[in-house]
Amino acid sequence: METTSYQMEEHKREPIINSVHQPLIIRNHNLSSITTTKSSHIESLDYEINENDMFIHDQRSKSYNLFLKWFQAFMVGLLTGLTATFINIAVENIAGYKLLAVFHFITEKRYMTGFFFTAGVNFLLTLVATVLCVFFAPTAAGPGVPEIKAYLNGIDTPNMYGATTMFVKIIGSIGAVSAGLDLGKEGPLIHIGACIASIIGQRGSDRNRRDIITCGASSGVCAAFRAPVGGVLFSLEEVATWWRSALLWRTFFSTAVVVVVLRAFMEYCKDGYCGLFGEGGLIMFDVSGVSVSYHVVDIIPVVIIGITGGVLGSLYNYLLHKVLRVYGLINKKGKSAKIILTLTVSLFTSACQYGLPFLATCKPCNPSLTDSICPNRGRMGNFKQFNCPNGHYNDLATILLTTNDDAVRNIFSIKTSTEFNTISLLIFFALYCILGLVTFGIAVPSGLFLPILLVGSSYGRVLGIAMEPYTKIDQGLYAVLGAASLMAGSMRMTVSICVIFLELTNNLLLLPVTMLVLLISKSVGDCFNPSIYEIILDLKGLPFLEANPKPWMRYITVGDLAAAKPPPVILSVVEKVGRVVEVLRDTTHNGFPVVENNENVSEVHGLVLRAHLLLALKKKWFLEEGRRMDADVAGMWRGIDEMAVTKEEEEMYVDLHPITNTTPYTVVESMSIAKAIVQFREVGLRHMLILSKYHGSTVRPLVGILTRQDLRAHNILKKKSKNKTKRLDYIVPGKKLKPWALLKGGASNAFSKLVVLVCSIEDVT
Repeated sequence: METTSYQMEEHKREPIINSVHQPLIIRNHNLSSITTTKSSHIESLDYEINENDMFIHDQRSKSYNLFLKWFQAFMVGLLTGLTATFINIAVENIAGYKLLAVFHFITEKRYMTGFFFTAGVNFLLTLVATVLCVFFAPTAAGPGVPEIKAYLNGIDTPNMYGATTMFVKIIGSIGAVSAGLDLGKEGPLIHIGACIASIIGQRGSDRNRRDIITCGASSGVCAAFRAPVGGVLFSLEEVATWWRSALLWRTFFSTAVVVVVLRAFMEYCKDGYCGLFGEGGLIMFDVSGVSVSYHVVDIIPVVIIGITGGVLGSLYNYLLHKVLRVYGLINKKGKSAKIILTLTVSLFTSACQYGLPFLATCKPCNPSLTDSICPNRGRMGNFKQFNCPNGHYNDLATILLTTNDDAVRNIFSIKTSTEFNTISLLIFFALYCILGLVTFGIAVPSGLFLPILLVGSSYGRVLGIAMEPYTKIDQGLYAVLGAASLMAGSMRMTVSICVIFLELTNNLLLLPVTMLVLLISKSVGDCFNPSIYEIILDLKGLPFLEANPKPWMRYITVGDLAAAKPPPVILSVVEKVGRVVEVLRDTTHNGFPVVENNENVSEVHGLVLRAHLLLALKKKWFLEEGRRMDADVAGMWRGIDEMAVTKEEEEMYVDLHPITNTTPYTVVESMSIAKAIVQFREVGLRHMLILSKYHGSTVRPLVGILTRQDLRAHNILKKKSKNKTKRLDYIVPGKKLKPWALLKGGASNAFSKLVVLVCSIEDVT
């Protein structure tokens, strides 16, 4: 399966012959994504403990090793820190020497040579990154954060955490960031940390692997921003669905290891042992040297920044959604189209970054800034001379012809109130809005943090210039607040962003205004559209379960939902081998309810997994009579096509009791969908059995079975069973109600529709 640009594609199934062959629900198999051209049905993960004889046998042979979990957390932090250091050293040196050569050409007034050199080097670096992503690891393209969020929600995201993906992500990030593209290495570092964690914990269960990947995501955030507490809170607030105190301690331990590794290498590289790395280093915008005092009038610009961030963040999400859909159509044309699109964006970026500074006017150096080098001919720092005469500098070149990290440092710089012209900042703002939209979604590893930081800090600094006569807050602090507001307006995070910015800026006095800006931005953005990660999850077709069900789901029961589906495929405790083989070959389900018949009374015995049925066939646990047996349970097997079952064996029996989970999670048919979703999500289920509310010899004990796809609002409201006599005919929010539609189905059905309509209106408003 290729995973670098999703498109809408109808899921293909085998012909349906009878009820045994029918899928559990008529799902929406139209998957769309910004990164793949083809996608199969998205599966869920098994986080539930299967308590059967196999589980008991396996647990008795294992010992609980707490030390191993802490050692894995240590290794995740150590390797993530080392990888982040390698990436930063490579980026600083490649981009640094490139910029030094460019400034050398400009000093000699060889402007065209400088342009062709810049565009050519960026073109080659981008080509390396996109070829690796397109041909070797398509899942390495993009940030990877939405997929991590989906995985920790219980969704299987294939090929996302392999060694090949990790290495391509590392090399691709170095190439893409060094090429000057409007993207950051923060998102890729989060994905790299998750890959390292997955490789370390691959021999564990799904639950243990989920925990270690959470540690990896936290370590990646810490490595990107040198924010250990912010990394823990990022996982807690944004990516992790399940959380507990033990996991909190291990993630904090991992991020602490990352910080120690980064600090050690930064001290070592200060003496010039790492080339140009000591001059730039990791992202750290120290604004601790300025005092922050508040006045009543300062509330006005703070509120304006918050509202602006919410509006622009939601607008950014809307436009990016449109661009990604267009990119999906382009990427659908094949690998060559992806490469051409990426290289076109690279050339456009190089032309803008190199050419636009020539439009800016040169400014004389301020003699009062005695501690600053002006003009500056180096690769980093404020007041770059560029094409200006001695004693003058080009303010637009200061933030355009540099790395993204240094651009943010320059905009965040304090005590430089006269450095930037408003026109230059507006040009920078407009350019990086465009570059941010066209760059994200191309076939290279990319992150969203840095582009949003650049755009937000520019309009924050503009507002700081406008408010300078009325406030004592430094313009650099306005830039910090602007960056925070746009991140909250687009990503809809508050607590983690607040702590990350405090750790970045090293100024605790910014806490009150930062909290106010984040709350306003998130509240305003929520009025328009979802967060950027939720939009990407929807584009990729990942069935993510939100924490809060829709209000109208409280008035629909799981029994109503089960009635709209074909009957489930049920197995007996002692089943014929031929029927087991038939069920496995003719269905794609991963779990089957097991029902036991005792003296004309049926009871739900449990749930058996497809993998365990395949194991029983492989081990040939067959009986000549329909009776119970004691089996030696060990190992697992996958693939029904690899099973060799003779005609004689198909007439034999297999006892499913040793491999059946006798304690599956069940709900009563009268439970609301809202309550079922909460239980399904919190426990981390893959299957949920629906039991009848009543008991008796004539009552079926099992009403149905629910999966993740069944509980999605889109499928509940819009998908109908192929059996026209049994369907969910509820009203879709946002659609006009036809008065005569209420009369269909009798008074009770009319009442149900009215209830759902009221709840839908309540949900919309």
